[in-house]
Amino acid sequence: MLSSPPSADASAAFSVEERREAIVNLVRQHGFVGVEMLASRFGVTVQTIRRDLNDLSGEGRLARYRGGGGLPSSVANIDYSARQIMNQVEKEQIAKLVARHVPDHVSIFMNIGTTTEAVAAALIHHQDLRVITNNLNVATILSRHTDFEITITGGSVRNRDGGVLGPACVDMISQFRVDIGIIGISGIDSDGTLLDFDYDEIRAAQTILRNARKTYLVTDHTKFQRRPLLRMASITEVSAVFVDMAPPRALTELLASSGTELHIANL
Repeated sequence: MLSSPPSADASAAFSVEERREAIVNLVRQHGFVGVEMLASRFGVTVQTIRRDLNDLSGEGRLARYRGGGGLPSSVANIDYSARQIMNQVEKEQIAKLVARHVPDHVSIFMNIGTTTEAVAAALIHHQDLRVITNNLNVATILSRHTDFEITITGGSVRNRDGGVLGPACVDMISQFRVDIGIIGISGIDSDGTLLDFDYDEIRAAQTILRNARKTYLVTDHTKFQRRPLLRMASITEVSAVFVDMAPPRALTELLASSGTELHIANL
């Protein structure tokens, strides 16, 4: 947890650069910090904090997200606890849209990520789904609220986010041939390359791509601003993209030319 905000007198003592340097330090410590929390902490308006974040983003000192600022790193992901609260409304609307494109009585792969977890929550009113997942959170959500047949892959559990990874995970996924694969991603490059931070996570997602008849990519708009280190696939290899706002024009044109469907959630 962040410490208590300073008093108004203490807040007034911060110069603009001192405040911005403190914001950068908080992002480094926590992975993500929200606009309202920062405004309260420094005793300034949310408009002031938004200007701070925009300028810091322009300088490359942090990444600007809707609702706050986060790490600009290409080698380390934002902490799971921070990702859980980032763009919650957007993820819920994306999830509802995906659920409308998933019929009853089908088989599904679902991988690691907070957006795929939102999709799991949106699927609880479906009937007779068979779900194979390497995400313990997805399995927990569905097992609490449905009588779906749920299979968790083998592998090693990543404690920070409930992901199951490793050779056993990849081998088990490859034994199935399912109707729909639902995958999240950490970043999307300007040429449509899907990017992530973890090699084992990429191997699992690639195996899902090869073994699903259709693949749905679920992502919020902030992923178009992130550039993780490792390549997973091309956005043109998925059947459909579900997002909360239109991608950059070049990507929209790429999707249209490749025949990949684009679905934009109404917020």
